[in-house]
Amino acid sequence: MFEQMQMVVKRYQELTRLLADPAVLADGARYTQVNREWKSLSPLMDTYQAYQTARHSLQETRQLLEEPDLDSELAALAKEELAAWEEQSETLAQKLQLLLLPKDPLDGKNVILEIRAGAGGEEAALFAHSLLRMYTMYAAKRNWKAELMSQNATELGGVKEAALSLEGEDIYSRLKFESGVHRVQRVPETETGGRIHTSTVTVAVLPQADEVEVEIDPKDLQIDTFRSSGAGGQHINKTESAIRITHLPTGLVVECQDERSQYKNKDKAMKVLRSRLYQRELEKQNREIADNRKAQVGTGDRSERIRTYNFPQGRCTDHRIGLTLYRLDAILDGELDELIDPLIADYQAKLLAAQRPL
Repeated sequence: MFEQMQMVVKRYQELTRLLADPAVLADGARYTQVNREWKSLSPLMDTYQAYQTARHSLQETRQLLEEPDLDSELAALAKEELAAWEEQSETLAQKLQLLLLPKDPLDGKNVILEIRAGAGGEEAALFAHSLLRMYTMYAAKRNWKAELMSQNATELGGVKEAALSLEGEDIYSRLKFESGVHRVQRVPETETGGRIHTSTVTVAVLPQADEVEVEIDPKDLQIDTFRSSGAGGQHINKTESAIRITHLPTGLVVECQDERSQYKNKDKAMKVLRSRLYQRELEKQNREIADNRKAQVGTGDRSERIRTYNFPQGRCTDHRIGLTLYRLDAILDGELDELIDPLIADYQAKLLAAQRPL
């Protein structure tokens, strides 16, 4: 661990020097890259400095206790301090271990979050709308920028499918565990017999790609325009501003009709297409980073699920770590950290276990 830290300290010092270099300051792209890496190492450096301070204080307290003529009252205080410094040193050492774990290269990415109604018809579409609201509220709580890229609404206020763009700090690192099948158990409003129905919604979290990471040849695109359609109402656009983009080599199709401007719809559709193509490329390069898209979200069948939202009991269960919380209303209002933090801790624990020798 300490050999790793020496390398980190050396790199941090080098980055600090570069941030003051006039040549780097004059190059906006280079400065952004250096500053991003410097910021990513800052929590590690702060923890390491706190650890060194704790170890130094621990050593001084031990030396004090070794003095032969130490006053008994002072010795008692020193023993209390010794225990406190030992505990703090151990806590900081564990934190350093976690911070030194290999980083997922995608963790700093913004994301496109796609939600699709699965099994359950209109009830699944209504729950898909609830999940869209949940993630939008969670984004607001974390001060992320959320933008609805596309939405296919139903007559009763549900959502067949939707795409949400999220931009901010640590988005992919916190949301990547949301990919999969989300199962809901509740009594639909249209159910007269009071029977509980089970429906599913699939969620896919796709890292957003920069233009330099995914080059798209305009010749590979078929772009069609059409009139916006939806659940009805006076605000439906009567002009052909909706956009459908087909990527001919892969067959991927993206539609966007939320904006009145054809240009804005095209821009949003290209952003989603670029992220989907980026995801496909990642799948080819490294199956461990991201399984193929079908495996990520499953088929939407009722038997597949990562999480169950049970309305009659007011509970939410994450099946991957066996965590059950009886705070369903709060969770659906965007209070997701109680679910996400344990998932991250479980992931980190598995990484630590994999690094330790048998």
